[in-house]
Amino acid sequence: LLADRYHIELHYEQNGPARPEHAGSKRTRLLEANEEAQRFFVSQIMSKEALTARKLLGGRNFTQADCERFGCGYAPQGWDNLVRHLAGKGFTQQEMLDAGLARQGQRGIYDYFRGRVTWPIRDSTGRTLGFGARKLYDDDQIAAKYINTPDTQLYRKTQVLYGIDLAKAAIVKKRQVVIVEGYTDVMAMHLAGIDTAVATCGTAFGMEHAKIVRRLIADDSLGGIQLIGPLKVEGQALSSRIVFTFDGDAAGQKAALHAFGLDSAFLSQT
Repeated sequence: LLADRYHIELHYEQNGPARPEHAGSKRTRLLEANEEAQRFFVSQIMSKEALTARKLLGGRNFTQADCERFGCGYAPQGWDNLVRHLAGKGFTQQEMLDAGLARQGQRGIYDYFRGRVTWPIRDSTGRTLGFGARKLYDDDQIAAKYINTPDTQLYRKTQVLYGIDLAKAAIVKKRQVVIVEGYTDVMAMHLAGIDTAVATCGTAFGMEHAKIVRRLIADDSLGGIQLIGPLKVEGQALSSRIVFTFDGDAAGQKAALHAFGLDSAFLSQT
């Protein structure tokens, strides 16, 4: 369906045309599976097994309340803890695979996230699209320190920003966004009062990310977009501000300018 392709959830009035069978239902089911997975991960963070996860977060001065605020969870070690939990909630194996919550093995499906701290990656309305997860144990079969949900109907790493649900209102109000590199960076920034911080998820900041930010800060009544600098320059129109905390070398600057479609005229003003 076109609505599924563009991430639009259809709603039908009771007195309107008959609802097409299964219209939009797959996307809804995947969203529900992710929400249930998030509840499961959060329920595990205080378990005995999750002590290593709590130590990692506590070592960065995050309290239990902080972890609850940002939805930190724990994916248990083992083979199919989440799979069995979701099956008990009525989700099919195909739905788990399609949501990126499970992998297909030779003897059946198994949990995609195992033995890791988890963070929910949501859209600007707060719907959980996928997860980011950090390695905790040396015997983890996946070498990568961080992994994310694979691309699915809901989740595409080039089109999501961690923390956008928490930062949206502040970004719109302040016409400012701070781009950081990781989940704990977003947490630390928000707790320090910088409530416009968001992060990319396992990929470089690109054009699709820029579109998300532009939709929140762009306004015809505003001037140009600044990478850094004051929001109000004497004698000039009010400008939106983008603050990158990525590498400040030439390659990093070039990538940022390319992402926002900025030209030499912009450079002469900053």
